Amino acid sequence: MQVGYQFEPVQKEEVTHSQLVRYAGASGDFNPIHTVVPFAEEAGLGGVIAHGMLIKGFVGQAIGSWFSVKDLLKFSSRFKAMTRPGERITVKGRVIGEQDDRWLCEAAAVNETGEVKVQSFFEIRK
Repeated sequence: MQVGYQFEPVQKEEVTHSQLVRYAGASGDFNPIHTVVPFAEEAGLGGVIAHGMLIKGFVGQAIGSWFSVKDLLKFSSRFKAMTRPGERITVKGRVIGEQDDRWLCEAAAVNETGEVKVQSFFEIRK
């Protein structure tokens, strides 16, 4: 691998409202902005939004498809934009640098229009 190498993008299925309800149950995050449409509308969101950690999980899943999880040394993320039901997320990644014993990489979860939802940085043991 070399700096600039791009990983195979990982395309996720369309985010659905029922997926958000299932994720709420699995994660224990029952904030109604993720599952109750009238509540999310009253909160000024225009409808429910996906859990940020669900979208970060998509990034983690992609990293696990690109590398062995045992080689993952660091993984950090910033939430950049809300994700709504109906959006299709693609995770893209690339090598941005290297140190003696590790690759420095970045990944982004983006929707169909290229809007970045989650920006991540991670390090992989060589």
